[in-house]
Amino acid sequence: MIQLMFTVLTAEAAVAIALLFKTPVRKLAMLGLDRLKRGRGPVMVRTVAATVLVVLASSVHSMNKIRGRAAGELDGAGAGTLTPTDQVLLARHLLEASLMGYSLFLALVIDRLHNYIREVRGLKRNLEAASKLNKTLDEAKLLGSSDESKTYQKDIASLTEEIKKMKRQLKEKANEAKDAEAKALAAQKQSEGLMIEYNHLVEDNKHLHDQLESADLTVSRSDGKKNT
Repeated sequence: MIQLMFTVLTAEAAVAIALLFKTPVRKLAMLGLDRLKRGRGPVMVRTVAATVLVVLASSVHSMNKIRGRAAGELDGAGAGTLTPTDQVLLARHLLEASLMGYSLFLALVIDRLHNYIREVRGLKRNLEAASKLNKTLDEAKLLGSSDESKTYQKDIASLTEEIKKMKRQLKEKANEAKDAEAKALAAQKQSEGLMIEYNHLVEDNKHLHDQLESADLTVSRSDGKKNT
């Protein structure tokens, strides 16, 4: 489960990074996302997201049960303690919940980046069309009569305002895209930290397993001596 989530998280981080920079890879990523959002794609994505949310809630519930069991078992000092097995299980559930949370967050970031890039492209096309029309009106203004010039001037003024509005919208979308890029990079750094934490957890689990085997062997030998 953890290896699968790390794979999904790595793939999502790669897609997010591909969307951040204007390269041929971004075109491929945009094409793939466009196809994913057609037909039954959105339904499948929502189904997978709902499943991940259910598993995330189950992991959180398991962590609460372990903490509740530890709180119910008090030691001599009056404080709840976790057994080594509970500590390993708690760390594993915490890691799984963190990976699923980051995966859902990156999926949301990718969706927002995809929408922002499409909107920015649409605004650029509209801006280019308005600029061309403005240029045509300027040329017609020089060739037309005075009455036509007044009409063209009104149209030019209206188009100028429209161009300014589009530029403001383009700037806002660019700022939103920058914020999404910063969040994606932060999530990628956190996923790298989780990978390091997972490696430490595997080492601790192996060390704990070796200690438990040594303890079982010692107990078996002591029982054998008592029987003889």
